[in-house]
Amino acid sequence: MPDATALDPQRQCFAETFGQPPTPQPRRLAGRRILVVGAGQRAIDDPDPPVGNGRAISLLFAREGAALTCVDVSEPALAETCRQVRDTGGTVHAEVADVAQADTIAPLVARAAERMGGLDGLVMVVGIASGLPLEQQTAEAWDHEHAVNVRSNMLFAQQAMRHMAPGSAIVLISSLAALRNSSGNPAYETTKAAQVSLARSIAMAGQRQGIRCNAVLPGLMDTPMGRAATRRRPSRLGAPLPFGRQGTGWEVAHATLFLVSHESTFVNAHALVVDGGLAAGIALATH
Repeated sequence: MPDATALDPQRQCFAETFGQPPTPQPRRLAGRRILVVGAGQRAIDDPDPPVGNGRAISLLFAREGAALTCVDVSEPALAETCRQVRDTGGTVHAEVADVAQADTIAPLVARAAERMGGLDGLVMVVGIASGLPLEQQTAEAWDHEHAVNVRSNMLFAQQAMRHMAPGSAIVLISSLAALRNSSGNPAYETTKAAQVSLARSIAMAGQRQGIRCNAVLPGLMDTPMGRAATRRRPSRLGAPLPFGRQGTGWEVAHATLFLVSHESTFVNAHALVVDGGLAAGIALATH
């Protein structure tokens, strides 16, 4: 590994860095090869379910010209995401995997890089929430939630960086729960805070290679996971909300797109809160 002081500063600069139009195509991820982990979405009892963060990210990235490898533990959910990506004309490969199985991660990343001819981006959307309050928490449930939400992020980033060139980017999807311990769900809150710290650690490790890492912290979002959380804890939506509504998976996807694209080449080790201003106290009473 070369000494950091000997690195060429231009190796991590692109047309967007200097305000030049990207070439040869205007699409923001043209030619990029992205691994999206957690690209499916949970099935909920709803005749018209909202889009989840992982599916929205996959569809938006495909529209913007990226080739994708999508990963999810649910084969039906993954297949539906891939079908929708292909319907838009996108290129996508599918990998069914349980990210809690640590020994499956390195070969999965290697297959993704080989199939796509390289790897330019990694987005970690995978996450679970047991909903257990502190008094009901068990060691097994705690360890499983941390294995899925945090350890998998570290292992995927570790392996992805072995295949990435300068200019690549990693995004970890955390949560506003990293900043607010009000959900009565200590395992989830702890893992989401850990993701923010982990993103900074990955950014520090990646800067020698010209690889960035940032975290996105969605607030109260109308996604399948969000609706499940509301059914478990109806008070979740009891307080006034910014703009009088929840956010959408598409809004998370657009924030993530910026952080993966070359438009954000000087944004690194950052935690981007996508909550409408909720954490800052901005809210609008609906009645």
